[in-house]
Amino acid sequence: MSLKCLDTGSVHDDTAREVAAKIILTKEMTMNIDKLAPIAAVIVAVIAVAVVGDVDFNSFADGGGFNLEGNNQWFVLVLMAIGVVHGLMSPVTDHASQAMAIVAAFAFPRLADTLDSIPAIGMYLNQFVDQLAIAIAGYAIAALINETKSRIMAD
Repeated sequence: MSLKCLDTGSVHDDTAREVAAKIILTKEMTMNIDKLAPIAAVIVAVIAVAVVGDVDFNSFADGGGFNLEGNNQWFVLVLMAIGVVHGLMSPVTDHASQAMAIVAAFAFPRLADTLDSIPAIGMYLNQFVDQLAIAIAGYAIAALINETKSRIMAD
């Protein structure tokens, strides 16, 4: 069996065909940080919803902040680390994308509160989006770190 190039008309044997197939498959299956970090964030968020549930927020009258008792703190730490590592390894240079990440980190938990009105699954969807927003916040923090670094190091 041989492989004929359409542009040059040259004929190649099976080894050239096998090498071309391996290159194409390897390129399609290559995982980079832009694929791995969101997949990892979704997996950790699903596990956090199943194991822990929602991360409770104490009102500012009661001292404010998140209630990080038990396993909550570890899931928040892992999700934040995923976001920060993703943001530092794949920096965003476009100001519109940076703004979108910051707004998403702020707005997703507020928008997710409306999901509670869906019977049976709304509470879990809300918790999932809240957990995912923690990873997005890590990404936004990394974007701000990169922007600050680029302004300081600019010539």
